[in-house]
Amino acid sequence: MDTSTDSAHAAGQALSGVRVLDIATFLAAPFCGTILADFGAEVIKIEQPDGGDSLRQFGTPADCGDTYMWMSEARNKQFATLDLRTPEGADIFRQMVAKSDIVLENFRPGTLERWGLGYEALRQVNPGLIMLRVSAYGQDGPKKDDPGFARIAHAFGGLSHLAGDSDGPPVVPGSTSLADYISGLWGAIGVLIALQHRNRTGAGQFIDIALYESVFRLLDEIAPVYAKFGTVRGRLGADVANVAPHSHYQTATGEWVAIACSNDRMFERLATLMGRAELVKRPEFANAPARARHREDINRIVADWAGSLGYDELIALCSEAGVPCGRVNTIADIFQEPQFQARGNLMKVDDARFGETVIPASVPRLSETPARFKNLGGALGADNDTVYARLLGLCEGKLQELKATGVI
Repeated sequence: MDTSTDSAHAAGQALSGVRVLDIATFLAAPFCGTILADFGAEVIKIEQPDGGDSLRQFGTPADCGDTYMWMSEARNKQFATLDLRTPEGADIFRQMVAKSDIVLENFRPGTLERWGLGYEALRQVNPGLIMLRVSAYGQDGPKKDDPGFARIAHAFGGLSHLAGDSDGPPVVPGSTSLADYISGLWGAIGVLIALQHRNRTGAGQFIDIALYESVFRLLDEIAPVYAKFGTVRGRLGADVANVAPHSHYQTATGEWVAIACSNDRMFERLATLMGRAELVKRPEFANAPARARHREDINRIVADWAGSLGYDELIALCSEAGVPCGRVNTIADIFQEPQFQARGNLMKVDDARFGETVIPASVPRLSETPARFKNLGGALGADNDTVYARLLGLCEGKLQELKATGVI
């Protein structure tokens, strides 16, 4: 690839020298780009000139015209516009691909091929190209042409069926965008694997991720258990299938806490702490399978104990006894939580467009090549002039012509 850099390029980071073209929209594939950008990749976000990525209008509006969702999730990128549907726009994109390492896309399967920009076409100009392709159902199969978003992926992939109380309807599993974020993480893993392969062989490849697959892969043992026994796991509310007590309990002062006894040793510690050491000798509580079968009984005992104690006392007792316990935090609680502060999980930034605000810090934490913050989500086409002049050597006159014709 072209090894030229600019001041926004973070020399010394793990992904310095890697150039990414992010032509995707909304969240899944772009989130992969954000992860790569956090760790030094030069990520150029390419949007349609007429309005840009719909994520700009998703979430809580900010005074600058974009949203706080955009601000956080499009950070650390450069922002260019290009109409890939036009012949000249497609030609410019191919020139950029020739000088890049990675393309991120999440159009419906076949869309880029219709524009002459599918993987097989692009690898002709860059044999080492790595392309991440995220779609609702993947690049093949009977549903490949169907549209879908994260909510559909949660339902189709089996996650929504597990979320909610046993006597209630399936509910949103925490976040309506969970499958998008998870797909972005799988995408980043795939891109890094492909980069390692290319470093050895020089050959690129494409990565095919379906939103529903991203959540289905995380559903522990439900597939092999169904295949063997025909068991269909239902909704368990705050409980889990195989162990108990492993749920949420309310304190005497009103706060909710999570307590997790994932093995017999942990349960013995909790029983002793509750002053009920004899519980471990009762057949219905003697081991994890027995407790799972009698979860209502053990949950009632733990709930009565937790409900007799104030939050501070309960947390202190569990910490001293080595029983895993944590508060069910709201975002307000998180902003006051010393652990979040000590780890720097809440990053304060001051941006010309958004002003002073707080965003989640990057994950993971690397000892030698940590993530670096460069910028929040920029304005539509903010870096057009520098991107096209630097990568392709386009002069001011040509840029004005492309703007006038709507190509950029």
